[in-house]
Amino acid sequence: MRVRTAPKPLAMERVRQRFERWRRTRTPRRSPIPDALWAAAVALARQHGLYATSRLLRLDYTALKKRMPAGDRTVAPAPASPTFVELTPAPGPCAACVIEIESPCGGRMRVQVPQVTVPDLVALTRGVWSGGAPR
Repeated sequence: MRVRTAPKPLAMERVRQRFERWRRTRTPRRSPIPDALWAAAVALARQHGLYATSRLLRLDYTALKKRMPAGDRTVAPAPASPTFVELTPAPGPCAACVIEIESPCGGRMRVQVPQVTVPDLVALTRGVWSGGAPR
């Protein structure tokens, strides 16, 4: 199964390119990351979170976290507001169903179900949103 991720914001992509350019051209090879690049990484981490930023920029998570101001370390990106969807039950099983779910951080999941009833669909989505298995 392929998992597609959402396109990265332009600001993240520009900082990633700056890091890659620095990695290609730095001398000596073990030179420390310049303060300007660290500042850009910290700014991205404030907006998009430590994990996503450290992974995208190929930085050590702990090193990036240490550079974050103490008050910013606990701030996580605000989750997107859930959208209400009303489901009206159909008599008996439905036809084939494709379910696509996208997380606030951009991850996507696509599930194809050959036959599903509305109660099964509701249980599946509740399980996904609550982080547990469907009941």
